[in-house]
Amino acid sequence: MEIPRARLGAWAALGFFRPDSPDLARVMRHLGRETRPVLPPAGCRFRALELTPPGAVRVVILGQDPYPTPGHANGLAFSVAPGVALPRSLANIFAEMRADIGRCPDSGDLSHWARQGVLLLNAVLTVPAGRPGGHRGIGWEALAQEILAHVSARPTAFLLWGRPAQAMARHIRPGGHLVLTAAHPSPLSARRGFFGSRPFSRVNEWLAARGGAPIAWA
Repeated sequence: MEIPRARLGAWAALGFFRPDSPDLARVMRHLGRETRPVLPPAGCRFRALELTPPGAVRVVILGQDPYPTPGHANGLAFSVAPGVALPRSLANIFAEMRADIGRCPDSGDLSHWARQGVLLLNAVLTVPAGRPGGHRGIGWEALAQEILAHVSARPTAFLLWGRPAQAMARHIRPGGHLVLTAAHPSPLSARRGFFGSRPFSRVNEWLAARGGAPIAWA
């Protein structure tokens, strides 16, 4: 796996991307030994960072790891390419959005969120095909932790869905942030606190109170 330093822009200055980074070395070694196809494809793995430069981040939605079904993961947490059927977690996100703000996007492609300053970050950036969680603990979490610490140098809205995302909250620096926690939108947990959490309107209310433009979620 090559690191697309030019496309990463200012993110490339993070310690994780240094040539002597032990966490990056661990990730590279593990991916080199992986026998299953690795998702998403190599050219998409840092897409969340490529579409949302650090200075543009206004909102962080923290996922767990990419979709393990080939054809789903595209480098943005929870997103799929246009025309791909919605995975169940994304269908639940859209259901909550309709209940919250009365509408939702026409497709599962969330790149328009990323271009408005919504960092769609997974804590783990790769997954073996068909094996959810298979790359947890190989070093990716160090990157997510560093990103959270970096972007929280200024007030930011954080959506932390599910216990793994909420466990990362300790890496958010103190400040005037909006931190919204809820159950994960997975079918296994969405009814235990994700539905009814109104994250989309609450983020826009917070942005407006700070004089910022709202996110055009739909």
